[in-house]
Amino acid sequence: MRTNDAQMLVLCALADGPLHGYAINAAIEQVSGHRLGPGSLYGALARLEAKQLVEPLEEKGRQRPFRLTPGGRGLLEREAYSMARLSGRVFESAVPDAVGYLDQLAATEAARSYKSVMLDALDVRPGERALDLGCGPGTDLGTLAEAVGPSGRVIGIDSSQEMVGRARERTESLPVVGVEPGDIHALPLEDGGIDRARTDRVLQHVADPAQVLAEARRVLRPGGRLVMGEPDWDSLAIDYPDVEVSRAYTRHVTDKVVRNGVIGRQLARLALDAGFAVPAVVPVTSVFRDVRAADRVLGMQRNTERAVSAGYLPAPAARKWLDHLATGPFFASVTLYVVVADAEAVPG
Repeated sequence: MRTNDAQMLVLCALADGPLHGYAINAAIEQVSGHRLGPGSLYGALARLEAKQLVEPLEEKGRQRPFRLTPGGRGLLEREAYSMARLSGRVFESAVPDAVGYLDQLAATEAARSYKSVMLDALDVRPGERALDLGCGPGTDLGTLAEAVGPSGRVIGIDSSQEMVGRARERTESLPVVGVEPGDIHALPLEDGGIDRARTDRVLQHVADPAQVLAEARRVLRPGGRLVMGEPDWDSLAIDYPDVEVSRAYTRHVTDKVVRNGVIGRQLARLALDAGFAVPAVVPVTSVFRDVRAADRVLGMQRNTERAVSAGYLPAPAARKWLDHLATGPFFASVTLYVVVADAEAVPG
């Protein structure tokens, strides 16, 4: 670690108030995963004091606390501003509205790829009843309507009134489509009346994936099929010279950003537990070579800022990370699993 990095880590550790040397190092370890050596720590404190960025307080026993000076706090604020200004030229700084984000995601090559796999696996036939669990703004309802034909039926269910309203607007010219508000943990449908069902990146957000699968099993007829497409966010790999920084970003996404961050790897087991047969699991790995394309899916800047606030990344490391991603060669990948679950007939 370079001396300047050590100094920035010390400044960040003191951002919430005065600390003595041991406590400074404990705070640094919490956000960066490692401690500074005694020479690096006290050398950084000496240089910061000489620059009038920190100042010592009265000793308490054998402990000598330090605090930020106004100049030190101003430097931290300028570093944060610099990070935001640089990344703002490349990354989205504002969180898009829910409908806008889903539309934006659906238009990516990554989404088109896995949705094609899901549609093939669903194998919808003319005249069937197809159910879209968590249909969002109706992105896939038109495709399902085309598959079931004029003699079939497509049902979209979503818990959001906004999504239901938007989906109804988009499918008002499709008489075979009906969109209803509802909780997919407790479907407002009779037993065994559905031929085909799908979830698309929905189970990563629900409170109880097992209950949703139990409900899907209930409403599917014997011989019916459920196809699920869900990411495993722990598989997110972003190339960066310091691998631990990339790992910290991925851990934050998995732990804090997504409710069920590893649902992709769990789907087959959960489906078997719900009484399905699982004839196929298809991994679909999305590879991003363009940082802007990745940002539309990953929200790099805003999630990096959240990772800093949550203690997964120190601010200096986050600034360098975003700088590198914005200006250097870019590579990222993440794997989504398409799981095929069949509702086999129960032996009489």
